[in-house]
Amino acid sequence: MAANPEKTFKFVVVGGGIAGVTCAEQLASQFPSADVALLTAAPLIKAVCNFKQVSKTLEEFDVEERPSSVLEEKYANLRVIQSAVKALHAQQHTLQSVDGLEIHYEKLCICSGGRPKLLTQDNPYVLGIRDTDSAQEFQKRLSKAKRIVVVGNGGIALELVYEVEGCEVIWVVKDKAIGNTFFDAGAAQFLIPSLDTDKPERAATCKRARYTIEGPAATQGLAVGGDRQGQRRGLEEPGSALGPDWHEGISLRGAEEVPHRVSVEYQSEVKQIYTHQDFLLSPLASQTADTGSWPVYAQLTNGKTFGCDFIISATGVVPNTEPFLHGNSFALAEDSGLKVDDHMMTTEPDIYAAGDVCTAGWEPSHLWQQMRLWTQARQMGWYAGRCMAADVLSETIELDFCFELFSHITKFFNYKVVLLGKFNGQGLGLNQELLVRCTKGHEYVKVVLSGGRMLGAVLIGETDLEETFENLILNQMDLTPYGEELLNPNIDIEDYFD
Repeated sequence: MAANPEKTFKFVVVGGGIAGVTCAEQLASQFPSADVALLTAAPLIKAVCNFKQVSKTLEEFDVEERPSSVLEEKYANLRVIQSAVKALHAQQHTLQSVDGLEIHYEKLCICSGGRPKLLTQDNPYVLGIRDTDSAQEFQKRLSKAKRIVVVGNGGIALELVYEVEGCEVIWVVKDKAIGNTFFDAGAAQFLIPSLDTDKPERAATCKRARYTIEGPAATQGLAVGGDRQGQRRGLEEPGSALGPDWHEGISLRGAEEVPHRVSVEYQSEVKQIYTHQDFLLSPLASQTADTGSWPVYAQLTNGKTFGCDFIISATGVVPNTEPFLHGNSFALAEDSGLKVDDHMMTTEPDIYAAGDVCTAGWEPSHLWQQMRLWTQARQMGWYAGRCMAADVLSETIELDFCFELFSHITKFFNYKVVLLGKFNGQGLGLNQELLVRCTKGHEYVKVVLSGGRMLGAVLIGETDLEETFENLILNQMDLTPYGEELLNPNIDIEDYFD
């Protein structure tokens, strides 16, 4: 029997998402004569493009899907290997792929991302949206759908319920308000009217590049139930996380000639899921006002039951650590992420981690918290690459400034959204004061103060306040003398604090 083929690299990065690709590029450019490998289960990699440093900590960028050959053409010393990880032997510094390849490394960075937390496994009517395959499967199913149930209250759910047209949407949220991960109830009330109005025409089409993969790779592992189940991969191996504009450039239209039609079921969760046949045999069939015939039914904890064409499970992700744990001694955080120190190192020698798979194990700045967002994936991947390089060169490196202040720019319901610091008063308890300015349909500004100092802010709309507020949070100036004048729309606050 032939021995497994072997490859040796100075640096190996696992994961073709934003964190992994950013880390691999950092290493390949800093060590042009060293062999670098990027191991990815998906045929396409995610690349950051149109990067813009908006302010000290705020950054904007687009995400493109590209063939792995683009990376190899850019960096002569970078090899992309398309295969999933079967096992890791940390003490021997070796990885085994599902294809039988044995890979030796000096330094390893695990950027395997997260996989959807599904309501239920192996139900063909429950779809998790995490990667490009599952987004395309959703689009295909939606085109024939008249009603869907969306469960979840995070970023994917917020984007979905706004973007879907031509289909009734039942939105199930466990909280008292929408967008609880990002907003307070006031911001939620500001956004809710957008669900009842027609969406504005987009000014320009999305320039995001798309590539089609022909042959076996294209159909490998259909994302029904959220996780890829391709036999070749052997293990559940979700593709790279979607980028910030994943819904642009694809049609999210159902089978009905209706615009937005969203109903929100607050403080509710899915109690049980029934197939059509099971529903007809249950007592619910005679108790439910819904007289239509549907493939699947969702019974909610608020007592209501809805029939629908399919259910979207958008209840977050769990770190994708599975293939790396057996036989190794990684310290795991409470959320099951690989615990990393302030140099992105795990507890196993020469192994680093970045992105959704890891959890910050250091004492964070009082203005920063980890959230599994694409901005932090890029920052962690970039910083992990720098830390690996510093270790090889025996150089010291300080924790990067991006971990000093939490900052995130995104778009919800066609509004620009900027989140800064302790934007929801995280960890402050009753020791906080809120200042709010709201102009219906135009802007929502919330500032979080504690002891007279600004600790966080939520900016919705074109407020142009992000850089000023970022500076006020970073320099911790005492704002007590200004009181509510801080948000007076008749005062140009930018000039005020110049």
